[in-house]
Amino acid sequence: MKSVALAAALSLVAAPVLAQEAPRWSLAIHGGAGVIERDSLSPEQDAAYRAALQKALDAGSAVLERGGAALDAVQAAIEVMEDDPLFNAGRGAVFTAEGRNELDAAVMSGPDLTAGAVAGLTTTRHPIAAARAVMEKSPHVMLIGPGADAFAASTGLEQVDPSWFFTERRWDGLVKALTEAGQPAPERPAGAPGAQAGLPAPPLDEKKFGTVGAVALDAQGRLAAGTSTGGMTAKRWGRVGDVPVIGAGTYASNADGCAVSATGSGEYFIRSTVARDICRRTADGEAAQAAAEAEIAEVGAIGGDGGVIVVGVDGAVGFAMNTSGMYRGEAGSMRADRVAIYADEER
Repeated sequence: MKSVALAAALSLVAAPVLAQEAPRWSLAIHGGAGVIERDSLSPEQDAAYRAALQKALDAGSAVLERGGAALDAVQAAIEVMEDDPLFNAGRGAVFTAEGRNELDAAVMSGPDLTAGAVAGLTTTRHPIAAARAVMEKSPHVMLIGPGADAFAASTGLEQVDPSWFFTERRWDGLVKALTEAGQPAPERPAGAPGAQAGLPAPPLDEKKFGTVGAVALDAQGRLAAGTSTGGMTAKRWGRVGDVPVIGAGTYASNADGCAVSATGSGEYFIRSTVARDICRRTADGEAAQAAAEAEIAEVGAIGGDGGVIVVGVDGAVGFAMNTSGMYRGEAGSMRADRVAIYADEER
C-alpha cells in the first residue's frame, strides 16, 4: 500500500514538471489587411475565411507539434493559402494590367539570417517554396522573372501552366479596375477556366493589401518568417512591393528576438523598413505587440496602411494594423487556436 501511495504522490509531483518541459512553440498567420467591415461580409463569407485561416493554422501547427522546424511550419501554412483562391497569393493572385499573374515571396531563417526571395514568378505553383530554394540551394538572396521560374524548376519544384492561377473573380477585378481608369482590358488568358461559382468576393482593396504570411517559433527556439503575394491589381512595368524585400515585408532574427511578416501598401513598408525595424525594437527590449504597434504607427504617419504579425523568441505573438481588419490567426503549445478578421476582435 505504501508503494502505491508513494507512486501516486510521485505522479502528482511529476505531472507539472512534465507540463513545463513540453515543447513550446508559437505560430501566427495572416491573409491580408484592409477595409474589412462586419457589414461587408455575409455570414457565409465570414465563415469561409475563418475556415481557410484555420486550415492554414492546422498545417503549420502539425509541423510544430511533432517537433518540426519553424521554416517547415511557415512554408506549410503559406502553401495552404497559396492554393486557396480566397487569398491574393498563388492560385488566388490578382492580375497585372497585361492580364498575367506575377507572384512574389520571401522567407527568412532567424538563427543564421539566411534568406531567399523571388519576384515575378508565373509558372511555379508555390512561390514560398521557390523563395526557400533560393535560400538553401543558391548563393543568392533574390531571383526574379523567368530566371526565377527556371531556377525553381531546376530544383524540382512543381511547375504549372499560368492558367493554374486564374480565378474568375480576380479577372473581373482587373477588368473593373482598368475600365474605371479608362484603359482597355487585355484579352482573356489562353487556357483560362470557366466561371467558378461559390467563391466569396473579397471585400478588401486588393490593389494594395492582398498578401499572406506566417511567422513561427519552434521547440528548438528557432524563428522563421515567410510572406507570399500576387501584388497589386493592374500593376505595371514589373512593379514589386515589400514582400520579397528582406527587412521590409519579411524578416527574422533570433539575435533580435523576433520574426515578422507584413501586409499593406508595399511602397510605404519598403520606405519604413517595417519588418527590420520591428526586430530592432524587440532587440532593444520592446515586447512583440508594442513593437508591432509602434511600427505600424510610423507607417501610418507617412501615409501607409496595413498590418503586421510578429512572434518573439519568448513565444509571444503580436498583431497590429491601422486598417479595419486583417485576416489572421494564431496557435501555440500554450494557447488555444484563434482566428480573427476584424480589428476590434479581442484576443
